[in-house]
Parts: sequence; structure tokens; C-alpha cells
Amino acid sequence: MIAVLAAAVPAAGTAGAATTPTATVTVNARAGLATVPDTGIGINHAVWDSQLGTGQVADLYGAAGVRTMRYPGGSYGDIYHWKDNTAPGGYVAPNTDFDTFMGGVRRAGAQPIIIANYGTGTPEEAADWVRYANVTKGYGVKYWEIGNELYGNGHYGANWEADNHADKSPTAYANGVVAYADAMKAADPGVKIGAVLTTPANWPDGIVGSGDTATWNQTVLSIAGPHIDFVILHWYPSGSTAAEALTKPEQITDMIYLAREQITRYAGANSGRIGISMTETNTPVGMDTQPGALFAADTYSSLLENGVFTVDWWDTHNGGTKLSTVAGYPDYGDSGLLSSATCLEDGSCEPALNTPFAPYYGLKMLSTFARPGDQYVRAAADDPLVGAHAVRRPNGDLAVLLLNKDPDQARTVTLDYAGYTPAAAVPQVFTFTNGSTSISSAAAGTSSSQTLPPYSLTTVMLHPAAAAAGGPGTPGQPTGTATDRTAAISWPAAAPGAHPIAKYEVYRQVGTTSEQWGESTGTSLDVGNLVPGSRYTVNVLARDTAGNLSAASPPLTFTTGAPAASSCTVRMTDANDWASGFVGGIHVTATGVVGTGP
Repeated sequence: MIAVLAAAVPAAGTAGAATTPTATVTVNARAGLATVPDTGIGINHAVWDSQLGTGQVADLYGAAGVRTMRYPGGSYGDIYHWKDNTAPGGYVAPNTDFDTFMGGVRRAGAQPIIIANYGTGTPEEAADWVRYANVTKGYGVKYWEIGNELYGNGHYGANWEADNHADKSPTAYANGVVAYADAMKAADPGVKIGAVLTTPANWPDGIVGSGDTATWNQTVLSIAGPHIDFVILHWYPSGSTAAEALTKPEQITDMIYLAREQITRYAGANSGRIGISMTETNTPVGMDTQPGALFAADTYSSLLENGVFTVDWWDTHNGGTKLSTVAGYPDYGDSGLLSSATCLEDGSCEPALNTPFAPYYGLKMLSTFARPGDQYVRAAADDPLVGAHAVRRPNGDLAVLLLNKDPDQARTVTLDYAGYTPAAAVPQVFTFTNGSTSISSAAAGTSSSQTLPPYSLTTVMLHPAAAAAGGPGTPGQPTGTATDRTAAISWPAAAPGAHPIAKYEVYRQVGTTSEQWGESTGTSLDVGNLVPGSRYTVNVLARDTAGNLSAASPPLTFTTGAPAASSCTVRMTDANDWASGFVGGIHVTATGVVGTGP
């Protein structure tokens, strides 16, 4: 028996030994997405935080590439009075006034986004704040939110947001936004005003409250749409395990598409000017450990590549709530990026004050990977435990961000490219691994192969094989109109380089591949044979007489309509619904001639 068992055990190095799993990542440089904004990487600050505005915190954020700081802190925005730095009903730490906050913002090289008090304030108070910030002090504060999470004022049942108005309906809030916008823009016409929306597929999206005729978003956009410049979303996905939490960024493309669709439908003429911000988000699991870093890098990239102009982590300091072990390291349930040095009831204590937690390094890696002015391009992996994002820099370089979401095993990744040929030189690679307290850098692997440590973030920096000097410029933002089966697409002309532009090529994004729909010597193209009720995303590229191809235009996404003619009708009825779902009935009725068969 012993001999049989011994024979069944493979020797080291034989075929029975464990092998590193493999994956393939495809990067398509022709499939352009949004351009990285200079406001992209943001955080939240709060007036209860004694470290707000300190040099140490500002320097940490400056080193991480943080470009936007939000103030005075979530729901405190609706109880905070800026003139005397008070928040009745809440705690305000010393030395957290607006000027102190702005000192930290400037030291970090960032810009602010401010919550004007809607819940217990007035339009006049907000206008005075704008006047003080931008006229008296010259701070140039551009972005102003009107309140925070006002759908949580009790109108839909849940009541966490202060709101002293007798009428707490979305209609009252929308009319209030108009009053605030008028007063604040009278003080400084250059400010941008944001209104609170519910995040699609998250509570209370889709609910029509008592006494209302429409949902929160439809009501707010219909009334306030012509007066605002951006909308505000918050997203705290659920999840009981790290593995579940790390799947949530997959929802973002549809989430932002639906938000943009609502803006287009309800906000009136010229709604394309209205931006989308995500001013609060965090992970449900591993707030202080590696899952948080992976979630942060994936979520920020997914939101930014879909055109969100700022993503602001909640928050800077928050304090521990419960000690657990996540991926082999202590996690304090602290949603702050930096340690508060608090001790829990079980006697465990967080690390020294302002020690960065893992998500901080997720943001720092993101600022290394994607810089303002870079264009996101489509990237994806064939392994669900490998995440991929890519950006193309204005100088032709390419950066690829790779996530290994497997806590136990490394991944050997093969990188394939479409519309891009990388140089053969060994690339510079930045890596943040589980339990690390810094991002490492080394020349490693090749442009076509990288090994990703377990639970890691990796950025690969690539140069083009041959610089295309004098190539054509990039076409401008395409626009289009669609019927059920056709679309008419047009775009601003690209600037010629060393050679005249010969034609424009229009590509549809199909996953990580590009399907050429056609070409034109002008700046428009009509396409047909489309599928009714389908979503399409396209880019336009310019090609010159020497054969050089430009970078991809910004993307255009449109949806074809219902069939213009059909032999049946389809009707949906709502049997029951709740915050983020419903039970419906589908009724199909034949309207044409029904054949009787042979």
C-alpha cells in the first residue's frame, strides 16, 4: 500500500506540478473612450476631521495625484454654515473652516467642489459663499453642488438627510435648485451648478413618491435641467465578500449610460452640456486592504472612461468600526483613505495617524496610469479575475492597467493590440501588491507578456514602435440621429498633419474589436441595416494621403428606435415594483395576417 501511494505522488517539476493560470488581454486603440479630465481623481474632506487642510494630508494627496477635493463632507453639507464654520447637530473640529480647506487644496495642486447647504440654508447664504470665494478671495471655485442626497429627506420613507423645507418632494428640490442657481450665478456667472440625482438601479431610482407624478430624476431634470451644469450621483454597491465586491464595477457602463439617457430625455435642449459627477463611492468589503485598492482603481477607471468628470472617494478620515482580516491583513472597516489612529472596543488600534490604507495606493496607481489629456481606449480580458484598462497619451505612448483579482494565484497575461504596435524594448512596469506600503517600479516582462502577482495592480508603460510624425489630427466629437434601422453620423473635421486628409473611417465598437462601418471623404456617413432597439458605440478616425491613421475620436453612443413597422405589438405591464427592480408582464399581440399553414 505504501509503495502504491508513493508511486502516485508526482516528483517535483513533473507534469503534475501546479501551473500559473493564463489570460489574454486585448487592447484596441481604435476604440476610443472618454478623455481623462483634470478633475478625475477626487476625494472627500469633512469638517469633523481635525486633519483637514494640514500640510501632511495635502502633501499625501498631492503625491497621489488627487485633483479634486469635496467639502464640507457628505450630509454635513445640509447642516453646515460656512460663515461661522458651524453645523448645528453635528461636530465641527477646530481649524476646519473654508479658508483652511482651501489652503490644503492649493498646496495639493487640486481644485474644490463645494456642497451648498440646501437642507437648512438659503440661496442667499450660498450666493454669499460664491461671492466670498471667487470675488473677495479669488479662489476660483468652479463646481458647486446644491445639497447632498436630498432624496433621503424622508419623502420616500428613509430619513437621514437634513431638510427643513415643509415640502420635501422632488418638485420642491428642483425649484430650490433653480433659485440657488440663479442667486449663485448672479454672484459669479462662471460657476457650475450641480443637482442631486438618484443613481440608476439604486434606491430610490424608479420610485414615484406619494403625491408625485414622476420619479425623482425625471422631476428634477425636467424643472432644473436648463439651469444646471452637472448632476451628482453616489454609489455604494453591496457585497458580502471581496470577490463579490470586485464584480460590481461591471455595472458602471450601463449605470452611466442610463443616467445620460435620462438627462437627454428630460433635461431639455442642449442637455449634452450637462456633466456627470460621482462625488461619493467606496467598497463594501476591504475598505482598508487590497480589495479596496483593486475596487478603487477599477471603479475610477470605469467611471472616467464612460465620461464622468470627477470621482470622489468617501473619505479622508472616518475611523475604524470593526476589525477583521482580509486577504491576510487587518481591516478596520474604516472608509477613510488615511488612518485616524483610532482604537476599537476589542483593544485593537489602527496604525499611526495619516498612514495610507491600500485604496490610497489604488488612487496613486491610477494617477500614474492615466493622466489628464490621455484618452481611454477599450481593453478587456478573457478571464473574469483579470481586469484591464488602457489609455493612449497625446504623444502616442500607451499605458495598460492590469488587475489580478485572484487573492491566491498569479496570472501570466498575454497582451494583444489592435491599432497599435508597441516598441520591442522592455517596458517600465509599476506594481502594487497585497500588503505593500508603496508602488514598485522596474523594467519587466515584454509588451506582449506580463506576470501579475496575486491580488495586484500593475501598470505597463509602452512606446510606439514608430512615432507617426506629422500624422493627422483627431476628428471631433461625432453626433448622430437614428431611426429604427438607420443612423446619420457627422463629425467635426480633423486638422491635417504633414499630408492632406484623404478620408474618414467610421468604426463600431464590438467588445474589444472594431467593425468598420464605412468611410467618407466628407464629414458625415449614413449607415443602414441596424437592429431596432439596439445600442451602438462608434468612433471616427482620419487617414491621410500617406496612409497615416489618426487617434480615435471621442465615442458616440446611440440607440435605434422601435421597429417602424411590425406584424405584432408588445406591451409591458407593471405587476409589482420596488427600489431597483420590478415584476412585469409581457403581452404580445399579432396585428398582421397570421398564416394558417399548408
